[in-house]
Amino acid sequence: MAYCIWHIAYRKKQIWLLVIGYWLLVSLSGCAAITETAKSIAGVSTKALETGRKSAIKKTFNYDYFTCYTKTLEILKRLNAYIYAQDVKKQMIAIYVSQSDTTPVGFFFEELDQNNTQIEVSSPSTYAKEYFAAKIFPFLEKPKSTEKAEGQQ
Repeated sequence: MAYCIWHIAYRKKQIWLLVIGYWLLVSLSGCAAITETAKSIAGVSTKALETGRKSAIKKTFNYDYFTCYTKTLEILKRLNAYIYAQDVKKQMIAIYVSQSDTTPVGFFFEELDQNNTQIEVSSPSTYAKEYFAAKIFPFLEKPKSTEKAEGQQ
């Protein structure tokens, strides 16, 4: 009789563990929160940058999306910024100020039309986003034509 009661209690415990395990598996599998948590632990999360886009520094440039993206990437490499994430589909580049300064800065690209792309510079640090906007935006501005009208010297 005692064995039977113990066996029933043991089976109930097993069933509850299976139910809880199944619930955890279903509710957490493929969940963006888990992926983002893992990225945060690894130090490569872009969530803070995406959230900070509301206060980003924005400017539009007379380039198509791909040209604007690749030129920005080239400039960041020349500035020795540590690029930790880049995604052409998400239209973003995420960097740390340097290998020793892990302040994140994000560059988000929005193709406005075939010849114009807007860049948003986002960071939790006001200084970092202003610094990189000041370094990158001038390089992306096309020089204005200085041709003189006919008959003028």
